[in-house]
Amino acid sequence: PPPPTGVDPRVDPDSLQSRSQPAATMSAKFIGAIDQGTSSTRFVIMNHEGSIVASDQIEINQFYPQPGYVEHDALDIWAKTQQVMTNALAKASLTPSDLVGVGITNQRETTVIWNKHTGEPYHHALV
Repeated sequence: PPPPTGVDPRVDPDSLQSRSQPAATMSAKFIGAIDQGTSSTRFVIMNHEGSIVASDQIEINQFYPQPGYVEHDALDIWAKTQQVMTNALAKASLTPSDLVGVGITNQRETTVIWNKHTGEPYHHALV
């Protein structure tokens, strides 16, 4: 039968679980998810069963330089991403090492160009 939708048939499912940790240890770990939307940054922590353990969300600043244009401060997004992660981990009494992975979903239409030497954006992110 064909693989479920969204599953890459070239990936061996058994290779996705860490071989360095026994299954019992894996069940005690957590997964994080960063959701970067057009109006807020959110971080959600889920347990092995997929239940939400903690989350945090902060609105991001939006700039409207002219009608029909929207911009975001890329450094503000990065700072708020770190803040929601810290807050959600604290709410769950966890540390970053309790996370076995972090997924990211974002607004695909937004573009930002970073200076590779300074790490600073050249301009606001264009939405």
